[in-house]
Amino acid sequence: MSDATGARAVTLGDVAARAGVSISTASKALNDRGDVSAVTRARVQAIADELSFTPNAMARGLLAGRTGTVGLLTSDLEGRFMIPILMGAEDAFGAGRINVFLCDARGDAIREQHHLKELLSRRVDGIIVVGRQTDPRPSLGQDIPVPVVYAYAPSDDPRDLSLTPDNYAGGRLAIEHLLACGRRRIAHISGEPSYAAAQDRLAGARAALGEAGLELVGEPMLSEWTEHWGRDAGALLLQRHPDIDAVFCGSDQIARGVLDSARDLGRSVPDDLAVIGYDNWEVLATNARPELTSIDANLQQLGRQAAQRVFDAIDGVDIGEGAHHMPVRLVIRGSTIARR
Repeated sequence: MSDATGARAVTLGDVAARAGVSISTASKALNDRGDVSAVTRARVQAIADELSFTPNAMARGLLAGRTGTVGLLTSDLEGRFMIPILMGAEDAFGAGRINVFLCDARGDAIREQHHLKELLSRRVDGIIVVGRQTDPRPSLGQDIPVPVVYAYAPSDDPRDLSLTPDNYAGGRLAIEHLLACGRRRIAHISGEPSYAAAQDRLAGARAALGEAGLELVGEPMLSEWTEHWGRDAGALLLQRHPDIDAVFCGSDQIARGVLDSARDLGRSVPDDLAVIGYDNWEVLATNARPELTSIDANLQQLGRQAAQRVFDAIDGVDIGEGAHHMPVRLVIRGSTIARR
């Protein structure tokens, strides 16, 4: 492509090459997207000015045939894991820049197909599919004409790109923290055994214990993700194994129940019994007595990452395939380390 003088027009690739960044990063910098550092944004902008690169030309190239809309297809809008993921995605899309169509299939495959057709008829530029649990879910298929990214629940087709929390790493992290606190007789209470999350957290916990030459005290107790189960299982566990010094719980609700039973049985937390939960559900964790140490799945960041991958795909970047396990983090409170 040449301008009226016969000289080749400056392209986004020219700006990216001079700035030493990818075309995708140059695009984000010139569109003032928040996922590029201020330093990089300033450098790219300065080079674009120096080369007389016109953002209008870039906009025409990047936005040709686009509607500026993205579909968010969820199966469980009421679920508390959905909200932070959706908030993170919305943060990344930016106020007023991308219109988001939110559809809730309520776990119904027929309803999901209806919503998918509706989104495609509205010519969305991409779709994020948010599942209700970390078990693999059916793929929407390979003939969708726009980029699709799966968040939380991975697709069962390895050709799709899926972002899911690293529950195995979370189990390891919980045990490594308890070991660092000097605990050696650790038990495990978790939720429904059919859930991938429960099995992955247990596998990570066992691996970390094994590396320390230890194993769980008693059999892991898996049943349901409720405070009631945590109370019952905690009481049974403390009566069967009064010498345990820590309990790794598969959810914060379960951990709250364990705290109740420990109090009822005269066990001091964390002095002679440490308790760690999972999910970092703040309203539960910060109102527990004592406040609950927990593993946070970084769901808002996961939502941001999913939106970013959709952006990249729309920008023509190869976003890859397969399930990517996103990092989790430990949030330390008074149930494992006494707050003086």
